[in-house]
Amino acid sequence: MKRIVATVVLLMLVGVLAACGQSSNNGAAGTNAPSNAATEAPESSADVKSHDPNAKIASMSIHITNNLLALGITPVGSVVGGDVKDFLPHVADRLQGAAKFGVVTDPDMEAVLAQKPDVIYIDEVYSGKDLAKIEKIAPTISIDMDHGTWRDHLNRIAKHVGKEKEAEAFIKGYESKAERVKALIHAELGQDAKAMAIRMTAKELRVMGMPRPVGPIMFEDLGLQPAAGVEKIVDEPYAVISQEVLPDFDADAIFVIISKGTEAKAKFDELEKNIVWQNLKAVKNKHVYVLDGQKWLDYSSIGHSMALDDAEKLFSK
Repeated sequence: MKRIVATVVLLMLVGVLAACGQSSNNGAAGTNAPSNAATEAPESSADVKSHDPNAKIASMSIHITNNLLALGITPVGSVVGGDVKDFLPHVADRLQGAAKFGVVTDPDMEAVLAQKPDVIYIDEVYSGKDLAKIEKIAPTISIDMDHGTWRDHLNRIAKHVGKEKEAEAFIKGYESKAERVKALIHAELGQDAKAMAIRMTAKELRVMGMPRPVGPIMFEDLGLQPAAGVEKIVDEPYAVISQEVLPDFDADAIFVIISKGTEAKAKFDELEKNIVWQNLKAVKNKHVYVLDGQKWLDYSSIGHSMALDDAEKLFSK
């Protein structure tokens, strides 16, 4: 009898242990499942909205807008360029029907609200002060556009909207185009040509330096050598100079950006008549190239790609 009771107790104990083990395994599976789901799911409500292909995206940065366009996404509205007080000319045709939110430093919040966006993208440097107001309108994604390169910006935005493959394809296409344009430029100017870019505004003459927006595309992507002294302009995008010091740069080629407006154009026309300009090596050898400034100054994926198109056109003549 005692042997039978012991056997029954042993069987009951085995059953209890098995049940505990099964319960523990189920608990572990239950713990892992949410963890996996959390890893795969977007991190915030703004990301959830962004991943929706039908999401109404508002952009509070012209550069974010242009990166969205490069990914095939047209925002319902965007801030406009400060100089032109409108959508930038080189992308205006892609923004037909989009609402205008004013300039980034003084956005029209009522216009943003009227669009009833699902998510709003902001440049934290320029719009950080308005974050509280913007978040009341819709979930907001803030990106530091001063941190990293345009490639980094494109990849960050692509991750938010689930367009990583499109970003990768865009960058590969850009690199291929850059190599093609570089070959054209070197064929005309030579491998060791020293170049500089200048910008004439209504008030001053600027030499564009090594930093963005112009430096990286000219001296990295297109492989040009900076003219004497340009390599020292590293803390700011440009340095203001007088026309008398232009010969000091000893440039083999000069790329020219003329700001919008009749005053800047008149200033450059005046410069071209100056004996200092006429005696420059680049001028004498007809190696002066007037660029489409809006494209070259637009530090975004689509801006850089269009700048390459501009250069390809100039050096294919």
